Amino acid sequence: MISVLRATARFVEQRIGWQRIGFVVSITIIAIALMVLYRILHDINIHDVIAAVKAVDLADIALAGLFVAASYFTLTFYDLFALNTIGRGDVPYRVAALASFTSYSIGHNLGASVLTGSAVRYRIYSAWGLDLIDVAKICFVAGLTFWLGNATVLGLGVAFEPQAASGVDQLPASVNRILAILILIALVVYVSWVWRAPREIGRSNWKVTLPGGPLTLVQIAIGIVDLACCAAAMYVLMPDEPHIGFITLGVVFVAATLLGFASYAPGGIGVFDAAMLIALWQFDKEDLLAGLLLFRLVYYVVPFALSLLILGLREVVPSFHALHAPPVPLVKSTAEEPPPRKTDETCDAA
Repeated sequence: MISVLRATARFVEQRIGWQRIGFVVSITIIAIALMVLYRILHDINIHDVIAAVKAVDLADIALAGLFVAASYFTLTFYDLFALNTIGRGDVPYRVAALASFTSYSIGHNLGASVLTGSAVRYRIYSAWGLDLIDVAKICFVAGLTFWLGNATVLGLGVAFEPQAASGVDQLPASVNRILAILILIALVVYVSWVWRAPREIGRSNWKVTLPGGPLTLVQIAIGIVDLACCAAAMYVLMPDEPHIGFITLGVVFVAATLLGFASYAPGGIGVFDAAMLIALWQFDKEDLLAGLLLFRLVYYVVPFALSLLILGLREVVPSFHALHAPPVPLVKSTAEEPPPRKTDETCDAA
């Protein structure tokens, strides 16, 4: 079975190309999302949406902002964990936090986060002696943390509330539950695999030793906390009526987020929103759209502006740059000592 999969993958890579397939999938998802948005929102009244935004309690917006701050704080451990995994635990937390916050907030908004986020990370980590290969390893381990967390949340959530996922993928609840169980089985197999012995992937000078079993559980925990904070921010911005459970919203939110991620659209714009509007059809469109707009404000726009400000200060203010630069080692002077003065005996011998 594995040989067949490898042969198929090799054929696709040589004859078609995975990049072309990814591009087609991305365009298809975006096109479908735009058609769905038009069908849902073509008759919406913009004044009603503005009124719905104004009606949201400021306390709810502030609480959503706190959950977003907690989410970005959790994201800093993605990089810190990755640095320790590749053997660069000497890089302090403040540097990992700066690289994580700025790379994720900029990558979320500009799209193609693998490229944009990597560029921001390299700009920061290169001062600490990390090269492009090191940054690529950090991105890989951080991405692994992201996917492990998503798979766990989605698997557990859909297994518990399979009908919530049906609003997004339009599959029967029984099929969604089976898929969720398969995801959880795959996670158990992966954790068991890395638990038994050290596992290394990659080739030549690009090799990464995967975190072992206990550390993989830490990865999963980090991902779960991150997603829980994001979903909580969205939850407090939802309309009060009709009531929806947190787990149900969490399943819809994660599924919509992954669709947006697959589209490569900046911030999953259009795709994420269409998935949320379809799955949460029971809510008033204007009220739900108001919540989505406010979520984009607190999760995307505000962190993006802060990142640009921080990076700008880092480039133009020397003291701010020095705060995140490695300490300058004390170098012992190698200047040659002056030659010894000739003594009288030396002069006489000469």
